[in-house]
Amino acid sequence: MVRMIARLPAVLNSYPRSRSALYRDMDEGVFPKPVSIGARAVGWPSNEVDAMVAARISGKSENEIRALVKTLEAARKGQL
Repeated sequence: MVRMIARLPAVLNSYPRSRSALYRDMDEGVFPKPVSIGARAVGWPSNEVDAMVAARISGKSENEIRALVKTLEAARKGQL
C-alpha cells in the first residue's frame, strides 16, 4: 500500500473547508491532527483525509466521526 502525505492545500481541495474551519474541526476532534514532516512542516496521511471525506459523504454523525478520528490516530501509532 502506497502512503502519501497531503499538505494543507491538497487537504482543503479534498475536504472543502476554510483553513480556520479545518483547524477548528481538529480542535473539536472531528478531523485528524497533522503529522510532522519537517522542522516547520506538517501534513496529513492521505488515507485519513480520504476516510474523513467518505465519512462525511455517508452522513456519519459527529460522534461517529470522532470515533473514526480516534481510530485513525491510534492506527498511526501502531504502524510507526
